Amino acid sequence: MSGNPPRDPTLRFSDRAENYRKYRPDYPAALYNYLHEKAGLNPGDVICDIGSGTGLLSKLFLDHGHEVYGIEPNAEMRKAADTTLSGLRGFHNLEGRAEAIPLADSTVDFAVVGQAFHWFDPSATKKEIQRVLKPGRQVALVWNNRHIEHNPFHREYEDLLVRFGTDYAQVSRRWVVTDEGLAAWFSPYPITQASLPNSKRLDLEGLRGALLSASYAPTEGHPNYKPMMEALGELISRHQTAGFVTFEYQTRVYHGQLG
Repeated sequence: MSGNPPRDPTLRFSDRAENYRKYRPDYPAALYNYLHEKAGLNPGDVICDIGSGTGLLSKLFLDHGHEVYGIEPNAEMRKAADTTLSGLRGFHNLEGRAEAIPLADSTVDFAVVGQAFHWFDPSATKKEIQRVLKPGRQVALVWNNRHIEHNPFHREYEDLLVRFGTDYAQVSRRWVVTDEGLAAWFSPYPITQASLPNSKRLDLEGLRGALLSASYAPTEGHPNYKPMMEALGELISRHQTAGFVTFEYQTRVYHGQLG
């Protein structure tokens, strides 16, 4: 495999689903408690997880007994979600897009988007969430944002992405979803935001998997792949403790009503 990732964002993770499933960070338990206390999430609420991917965010709600409709356009990601969530009851793994959610009007009590909103068409997505969400209920947009300046390990990892990533600069620009932009998306209703600590401890295999789960990471056969893997091995050798490094994240959540 070689070349840049596909332009269609729904296809960017087709060859990365297994690494995504295994090595991306979970969402902290504190996120569930926060949504329950601050965003009106109730026990027994039916959840719509838009851009559900491999099921990382869906699992947080399934573990608390919720019925969850996962909406995901990528077949490989849906297959990985079936593996991640096997044995858990209440998960409906549906093919669909944020701009065309395959659910009836006023079907769900709470909507969430984890690590995916920046790939959506904002206007069409808002209309679809308004359609499927029961009146007066909330939607939460969530990101696990990696600390870039936390310590030398984090800074050097960022440098590695800049050096070897196929389109890291362009993807990074998509991630820049500003507070003002999100407030405008929720308008005329107010937006509430919070930040929660999160982390993931990885050995060399896990660090490689986490890197290769990113859509901008070159895959085997690309001229950047081998030097990137060599640089990654040197990076972990400089910063490991007992063979492990720790990624520190801030889990950012933005929530409110849409109508």
